[in-house]
Amino acid sequence: MFIYLPHHWIQQSVLIFIIILRLFLLHLPPIHTYFIEIAFKMADSIASASNSGAESIAIAARRAFEASQLVDPSERDVALKAIRETLQASKDEILAANKKDMGAAEALAATGKLSYSLVSRLDLGRPGKFEAMLQGISDVAALPAPTGMVTFAKEIGPELELHRVTCPVGVLLVIFEARPEVVVNIAALAIKSGNAAILKGGKESINTATVLSSLISQALARTSIPSAFVQSVSTRSEISSLLAQDRYIDLVMPRGGNELVRSIQNNTRIPVMGHADGICAVYLDKSAVQEKAIRIAVESKIDYMAACNAAETLLIHSSLLTTVWPAVASALMSNSVCLRCDPATLAALRDASIPEASKFVTASSPADYSTEFLGPTIAVKAVESVQEAIQHINSHSSHHTDSIVTEDEASMSAWCRGLDSANCFVNASTRFADGTRYGLGTEVGISTGKTHARGPVGLDGLVIYKYMMRSKKQDGSVIADHEKGGKGYTHKDLVKGEALF
Repeated sequence: MFIYLPHHWIQQSVLIFIIILRLFLLHLPPIHTYFIEIAFKMADSIASASNSGAESIAIAARRAFEASQLVDPSERDVALKAIRETLQASKDEILAANKKDMGAAEALAATGKLSYSLVSRLDLGRPGKFEAMLQGISDVAALPAPTGMVTFAKEIGPELELHRVTCPVGVLLVIFEARPEVVVNIAALAIKSGNAAILKGGKESINTATVLSSLISQALARTSIPSAFVQSVSTRSEISSLLAQDRYIDLVMPRGGNELVRSIQNNTRIPVMGHADGICAVYLDKSAVQEKAIRIAVESKIDYMAACNAAETLLIHSSLLTTVWPAVASALMSNSVCLRCDPATLAALRDASIPEASKFVTASSPADYSTEFLGPTIAVKAVESVQEAIQHINSHSSHHTDSIVTEDEASMSAWCRGLDSANCFVNASTRFADGTRYGLGTEVGISTGKTHARGPVGLDGLVIYKYMMRSKKQDGSVIADHEKGGKGYTHKDLVKGEALF
């Protein structure tokens, strides 16, 4: 039973508790009292220092953001070029730091204290990954500036114009786990979009993230962008304090597992944009062609199993159980993927007498269809229609990315209209759900929420807008010119040209 207690009752109860505690301390031996008081003072001091440090970081970010708004937007590209050049020249230093992180992570994984999927995300030395990180900076720099764009223009009255113009969100707090390249991705996107950023990486990537952050600050110091425009923090206590800085921080963007995202959402008043899980599905419709089904289902699962856009669920139309399904299952098993099957798909594989089935196939549980495996496992289920597939995904998925394999136009239309997902694909791998592949440049993450940004969040997702009004009348404009016997409003659409200022 929930009992509501008036606020003044709670205050009185707390006061009584403090009085009782103090009386209790008076009856303890002096030495005990001394140590308890010292403990109280130390705790207060630590909490105060943490809060003070977090507030200082947040204030510095806010001031850097405000100062940057008066810098010519072209200077942002100059800063991005400086960052790329600095990182390129410091490749050996960066990879040496990453090697330390990898060694520690692999040791933890060997003892079962860290998942190998997390270790995979950490590796910046994987072929092409460092180069892709640098290319991401250049890609962002080459994109049109997302700020200062007029999205609405109207004449309110004679010589009175109103424009809606894109502008930065403000100060971003970005929290991520093992991906060290996120430091660079976010820095590039923040600078290009005019947002200041405070970054917190996981402890697994602390050496790499520290070096990258330091190099970015060094590069910014040589440009017109304030060096505090991109900052990093390293401890969990700092994050707890930063999550309370809603006066200075405008948006929290977590990148990581479900536990991380949910924890942040439950512990801040600052708006949170991101996704908690990447439970993506591929549905093989009744008209699915076998080779196409194999190609899409296999890549969606195995291309990069630790990614949030990897397939975790495979839905099969019941008419394909004895034809396409055994071939798709064999292709997945040949890539060492374990299949957790419902009774219908399990029975079909037994009837097909596939040798590998005894090793890779097990019965599914209800929880499997709501699980992000991040590894060589996929949950499989038979459905009777595209409508049932849509219903299953809307009920069990994370609304991230889902793909249908079909030749039927009606099924394609139903899929894209009926799915409540950020990315709805037809005959395409779920792995396409990525800002770079969309041509958005590097991404800050993928949003599955219902806020201003959804899907891969690139530059467009890091801007909001403001309304700018300008009167050209010699004596200015007041509403009395248009109301209370005035001439009224014209409300004529204008060409969306350059911003007023």
